[in-house]
Amino acid sequence: MHKLAKLNWLVLAALLVGMPLFFVGTPTVVAQNNPPVQIQAVKFTVLSTMLVGGGQGIGEWGFAGLLEADGRRILIDTGSHPETVLQNARDLKIDLSNVKELIITHNHWDHVRGIMTLRRAMMQKNPDALSVMHVARGIFYSRPSERGEINEMIAIRKEYEASGGKIIEHATGAEIFPGAWLTGPITRVYPERNWSRALQVQTPDGLVEDTIPEDQSLVLNTPKGLVIVTGCGHAGVVNILTQASRQFPHQPVEAVIGGLHIFAATDEQLNWTGDKLKEFKVANLVGAHCTGIEAVYKLRDRLGLTRKTALVGSVGGSYVLASGIVPAGLEK
Repeated sequence: MHKLAKLNWLVLAALLVGMPLFFVGTPTVVAQNNPPVQIQAVKFTVLSTMLVGGGQGIGEWGFAGLLEADGRRILIDTGSHPETVLQNARDLKIDLSNVKELIITHNHWDHVRGIMTLRRAMMQKNPDALSVMHVARGIFYSRPSERGEINEMIAIRKEYEASGGKIIEHATGAEIFPGAWLTGPITRVYPERNWSRALQVQTPDGLVEDTIPEDQSLVLNTPKGLVIVTGCGHAGVVNILTQASRQFPHQPVEAVIGGLHIFAATDEQLNWTGDKLKEFKVANLVGAHCTGIEAVYKLRDRLGLTRKTALVGSVGGSYVLASGIVPAGLEK
């Protein structure tokens, strides 16, 4: 029998009886799934929300924050007034000119009106500043109303691209750098309805209720667990965490940061939300923007967290992976 044929028969026989195989000479490389990359250093600083701490910054109904993760710097949302984030960054002595990427969580005005002000100002120092924008499918859908088009992202898109900016539109979740996963549109598993039901959106399937289908969040995989940043969480924080857990199974949630849009939720809804968050082992909560002060307190009690691990977000406040939540004005 040919030596190669004989070897193949020996391999087959060994496999059939479950015997281990040993080869002498050049080893056979067996492909294995690499474990997910984990981000070792994380800092998120709030640059736009209603409250101001430490005597620095301007409060507004809006949201924005700077993420710093293993040397990468990304701006998430841009506030509701064109100048607010620019001024708050200056007051906090944060330089945004070397921030190349921008994530916009959804189309609403209170998250997008600072885009072009920031882009133009930072371009004076660095042409690549804020030159890449990540959005989710649906953010450019028309939102018609009695007063005309109300989706400001349609006009902003033209200005942004005219400035040389590049837009990356995500139809599904995507890793934007090692260990950082952008959810893209969220699957609505649970009936969390925290949006205005009076507005409509023009989709490929026709004019329907605007559920903000493009609402997306950023998920960071760290050794302590998942750090999740939301803009308004219109998709529902439980739906967001559910989608994140599918991408990173068996990981606890180290922190939830941002707006959750539950300021008007009933006690029953807040209790349900808190119980669900407890199942995900949420260890830290920074409830900014549309979360609501009372809602943060109720979630804190329901989750069994403390004043150190569950706070209302404020301009200048931050979350640091190594040390936890740092209230504004108390940074070292």
